[in-house]
Amino acid sequence: MNLNVNYDNLEQSYLFSTIAKKVNEYIQNNPDKKVIRLGIGDVTLPLCKTVINALHNAVDEMGVQATFRGYGPEQGYDFLRTAVQGYYKSHNVDLELDEIFISDGAKSDLGNILDLFGINNTVLVPDPVYPVYVDTNIMAGRDVKFVDANGENEFLPMPDKNINADIIYICSPNNPTGAVYNKNQLKAWVEYALLNNAIILFDSAYECFISDNELPRSIYEIEGAKDCAIEFCSLSKTAGFTGTRCGYTIVPKNLGKLNKMWVRRQTTKFNGVPYIVQRAAEAVFSDEGQKEIKENINYYKDNAKIISDTLKDCNIWHVGGKHSPYIWLKCPNNMKSWEFFDYLLNNVQIVGTPGSGFGKNGEGYFRLTSFGSKENTIEAMARFKKLFK
Repeated sequence: MNLNVNYDNLEQSYLFSTIAKKVNEYIQNNPDKKVIRLGIGDVTLPLCKTVINALHNAVDEMGVQATFRGYGPEQGYDFLRTAVQGYYKSHNVDLELDEIFISDGAKSDLGNILDLFGINNTVLVPDPVYPVYVDTNIMAGRDVKFVDANGENEFLPMPDKNINADIIYICSPNNPTGAVYNKNQLKAWVEYALLNNAIILFDSAYECFISDNELPRSIYEIEGAKDCAIEFCSLSKTAGFTGTRCGYTIVPKNLGKLNKMWVRRQTTKFNGVPYIVQRAAEAVFSDEGQKEIKENINYYKDNAKIISDTLKDCNIWHVGGKHSPYIWLKCPNNMKSWEFFDYLLNNVQIVGTPGSGFGKNGEGYFRLTSFGSKENTIEAMARFKKLFK
């Protein structure tokens, strides 16, 4: 019996488990201090009323013989796929039903999609980056190359024609930086992928935060993208489904065998998202559901503006916050990322995420999120100003 030795090449501690350990130790030693967490990107507002009603109705259905559901289609029920199809149509993207696959979240599918690709592919990811992109490829033993995101390009790296990539990860709006590609920038990536016969794995988990019609919410708004891109989205941030688990992945038929391969992979390794969750997700795309979740998204965007305005007052460089729940700031006084983490925790009891945990280019930067309560966000920024104003 042999183990997968590629796991030895992973960082030994997951970023957020290290943060949790540090925070728990601080709380144990300082029980009288109120710690405000603006670090992990988990939502805090509850599921909206329309979603809860749909969830309750579906649970009742499961208790009646005539409406009970057992195994469902691994690709998702047509009622939800149709709802997703309509949502894309509202953003001028036409999809066929069998190009839409319901999942338990973008994170799972971003890892699972790699089952379709051979080991001898060169993977290109931006640095800094959401750790799942890198770690899942290291687990498989692929060669990972990085394209530099930094302050000079405002953390929106463009293709490097000197790198021949096979699999390309793009996240927009970006996690961790909150930066958003415009149509011309994404067009350049699509052209690069087509030239290299490469696949773009496009993570659009935060598309719901985009409020500018000139910024693409789907890569399929770019001509040619259906010939080179798979798109992943999630209801985690859109509708507060972080604990409910539902998302969707788009695999266009233009990608040839990949669509059928993904069907085969899912029917072999996945039994589908629970019926009651899919009914709740369907409600997200209803008119009333859209109205209610937009209220929640605007709540988080207001928090982001509070954070961004505070950083401007303190003359601290940052990106994100406008079309994203994330604010990516340059650590004041040339502090290192973990040094700044400890400084904020010990002096004003604010928890964020050290940028170095997302890659070497994240060193000297820090991520704050807008997913806290408004009251805590206001209080945290008042504390912040005492240190840097």
